[in-house]
Amino acid sequence: MRRYIVKGGKRLCGKVRISGNKNAALPCLAATLLTDEKVHLDNIPDILDVCVMKNLLLELGSEIEGNDFVSHVQFNGLSANLVDSVRGSILLVGPLLARGESVIIPPPGGDVIGLRRLDTHFLGLSALGAECTINSKGYLILSTSGRLKGSDIFLDEASVTATENVIMAAVLAEGRSTIYNCACEPHVQDLCHMLVAMGANIRGIGSNLLTIEGVEALHGTSFRIGSDYMELGSFIGLAAVTGGELLLTDVDTPFLRPLELGFEKLGITFEKRGNSVYVPSEQRRIIQKTYLGGTNKLDDAPWPGFPADLLSIMTVTATQMSGSILIHEKMFESRMYFIDYLIRLGADIVLCDPHRAVVNGRSRLHSGVVTSPDVRAGMALVIAALCADGECIIENIEQIERGYEDLLGKLRSIGAEISEN
Repeated sequence: MRRYIVKGGKRLCGKVRISGNKNAALPCLAATLLTDEKVHLDNIPDILDVCVMKNLLLELGSEIEGNDFVSHVQFNGLSANLVDSVRGSILLVGPLLARGESVIIPPPGGDVIGLRRLDTHFLGLSALGAECTINSKGYLILSTSGRLKGSDIFLDEASVTATENVIMAAVLAEGRSTIYNCACEPHVQDLCHMLVAMGANIRGIGSNLLTIEGVEALHGTSFRIGSDYMELGSFIGLAAVTGGELLLTDVDTPFLRPLELGFEKLGITFEKRGNSVYVPSEQRRIIQKTYLGGTNKLDDAPWPGFPADLLSIMTVTATQMSGSILIHEKMFESRMYFIDYLIRLGADIVLCDPHRAVVNGRSRLHSGVVTSPDVRAGMALVIAALCADGECIIENIEQIERGYEDLLGKLRSIGAEISEN
């Protein structure tokens, strides 16, 4: 098992390029299955999850040369170990059904952050005419007797991957589909814009109500993946806890308001400069009180609420601010268990239940050995180690590298003392 060795306490300064959005790259890669023509994707992050997704496409008969993808769908099953290693493998189901393929797929894997049900996928795809079951081994069995049929669909939750799956199935379905209560995160919008560039007819992009007129076929295109605002938020948090000064480049600034509001609660501000974000070293670093003078709260919500994936980053950032805040993670019942590791490093946090924690700052963090349980919690532990006194060891770093491109190189370029063995 590989691990990071981190010597903390250094002020990190410099410039970092923000990579393409992992959560946009995976559905856009899956969408290349919807046409036999070449699709060119720019700004794909070079991370483990993308590598796994490419290997799954290869198993499905795709030709891949650099950032060019040509699909030759031939579904003969998928490797269980590949499907198990990335949650995004479920995104292959929608395009395959749209192409008239029946699918048997092992249960998708990914982060161990709690129960991640598939009901919303099944609800939406069944409404389009697919038959969806699970066998005694937990394998997903999805089939269609012909072309899918457009339908009025109400999703029981604003699930990102379920929304993406239903969109990809609906673009080639016969007739009109309306999707209510759909997710509208920037990466969902990226997928929609890519599909429109391929000839799909989608209205309402950016809202929670999409109207899709099915078309007979899609064609090839060239599309650029948007920037990863999760990585952006991670480096803003890193600058905040180390007293650093960072210029973060290649940023899609129209999507920053939820991050601004979240960091403002922690006494941290940043500036938009064209397609870059500047994080100054001079900050208040005082957690805001409510208008009535009580303890403030930071909670997640579907877009444009604060992103759930950044709450781990905000939790460790709050440990280095003055004051107290309640962190409320509503979606996954295991995501906050990494807080035990922060406490081990000296953080003053009360874990109230699987979804809520009170963070009391400012804590002086110290050396220790911790383990990365998932992508975002792993990055939060890296941030904690970089502001701690002494040397920290972070194990299971493969989880972190599933979502962060060239993390060691980027951290070293701004002065971090970090190595791996």
